[in-house]
Amino acid sequence: MGIRTVRLDDETEKVLKQVTQKTGWSVSSALKRGVLVLRDEVGRRAPQSPFEIYRSLDLGPGGYALAPSTETRRGMQIALRKKSRR
Repeated sequence: MGIRTVRLDDETEKVLKQVTQKTGWSVSSALKRGVLVLRDEVGRRAPQSPFEIYRSLDLGPGGYALAPSTETRRGMQIALRKKSRR
């Protein structure tokens, strides 16, 4: 069994006191049950798929590539031709 020291702000301390008074549980029991509820809640959340993570990134407008990454040589040739025209 582990012993933990937890610091609670005033509001959380009041809520914990209300819970212990209404339920008759000890502070330790209330905190244990809270951790178990949190574990279950976290377990219900579906992990994000790679596409959902990608979609949330702000990659800007894009569309400025001269060639696909598989054809970097051709893209470099195009870029050099454009530069030499200036």
